[in-house]
Amino acid sequence: MIKVSLISLGCAKNLVDSEIMVGHLHQAGMAVIPEAEKADVVIVNTCSFIDSSKEESIGHILEVHQNRGMKKRRKEQKLIVAGCMSQRFSKDLSTSLHDEVDAFIGLDQITKVAPIIEGIYAKDRPKDEAPANFIEGKSTYIPDYDTPRFRLTPKHFAYMKIAEGCNHPCTFCIIPQIRGRHRSRTVASVVAEARQLVKEGVKELNLISQDTTFFGMDTWEQRPNPRTPVDSSRGTALTTLLRELNAIEGDFWIRLLYTHPAHWSDELIRTIAECPKVARYIDIPLQHISDHMLGKMQRETSGDYIRDLLKRIRAGIPGIAIRTTFIVGFPGETEADVAELAGFIRETKFERLGVFRYSQEEGTRGAKMPDQIPAKVKEARWHTLMGLQRQIAAEVSKSYVGKTLKVLVEEPGVARGEADAPDIDGRVYVPRDLPVGEFVDVKITGYQDYDLLALPKGEKPAEFKVAKQAQ
Repeated sequence: MIKVSLISLGCAKNLVDSEIMVGHLHQAGMAVIPEAEKADVVIVNTCSFIDSSKEESIGHILEVHQNRGMKKRRKEQKLIVAGCMSQRFSKDLSTSLHDEVDAFIGLDQITKVAPIIEGIYAKDRPKDEAPANFIEGKSTYIPDYDTPRFRLTPKHFAYMKIAEGCNHPCTFCIIPQIRGRHRSRTVASVVAEARQLVKEGVKELNLISQDTTFFGMDTWEQRPNPRTPVDSSRGTALTTLLRELNAIEGDFWIRLLYTHPAHWSDELIRTIAECPKVARYIDIPLQHISDHMLGKMQRETSGDYIRDLLKRIRAGIPGIAIRTTFIVGFPGETEADVAELAGFIRETKFERLGVFRYSQEEGTRGAKMPDQIPAKVKEARWHTLMGLQRQIAAEVSKSYVGKTLKVLVEEPGVARGEADAPDIDGRVYVPRDLPVGEFVDVKITGYQDYDLLALPKGEKPAEFKVAKQAQ
């Protein structure tokens, strides 16, 4: 039996690809093990969104190669590079990593991983022969509800990839060139998968894609103006999907991640408000607020549009927590642009916020723009905005003290509320004896910056010691 170890890097969308590969490996009768040093084949599922992710991917590839060399397994153990970096740079990498890698597979080969492994494992590659390259053109694959998949998340939450690819022209982003055009799954496919996950005990369905709010709109005959109201009668839309997911029996959350601001509508706001299982949380990457920067980034929005949208969201969905991300240091960004962004953050008081330093990505229009910003300036602007958000986060956390929240227990002593997505947001520290993978009502007793401290509803503080206090 062939033993395979898989190293998954990058975002949740990449993790789903890894889960699909593991599912197909199991289906083919291969053993998937965590220890790379004991495996016959190691797969590194890479990310190449920004420079740091590429460096991390290369680092893991070289580490695997070095370790197999130390154990004198060079001829026995095979190394396969998969994922975004492989899809994007396989031709260049086949030269630079000629001796390290046995094969490159792309995003469309994740369901063919087992026969590819059998093929390369059956023979030794001559030293003068280039690594096998199985990538064919731009990616077009999208999983269906019955795609073999082995979840790598805890049993109580799952990621559901409802679409793949992206049609947006953002000048800082390489994703459309890697993942291809936007293509949605059918509502029936997503609902079938959701029903099965809930049946298995999943308490949180995290809907993901490059642009969740564009779901179904690629099936419309004519794309509407992004600023016109979405009319679901034109065809499938995210609102249709949310209402059908909300109708599934069971106690679970539906969480919306990666929503592009250009495709929000009053209908979507109303749908979320009317669907109690949809978490009062949205992830809406805004990237900037300055019209100058939004124009250079080609974000298809304006500062006034964003401000109005956020007002409508807050008014239409009481108790909503908004997460966003911004980019600092994009070419041509001025001190005035940063000052406007800081003022906007101070005024809006986002419940959750992250800031990226602009990465000059090869192949993007932004990389070729004049007036590139020095690294030290990017760093200073990042510190300014994150320092501001730290103060706001403390204010937001303080506002929870004394309130009762429904939380999902992640692990002994650690939980998340509706305002906290897996891995990227804050935590709620609770007594260690609360049941993992279950919902519990707790009362917030304190906070530390981004995190909350809590006890079961009705219990006295002296009777418990929460994980955060015990550390």
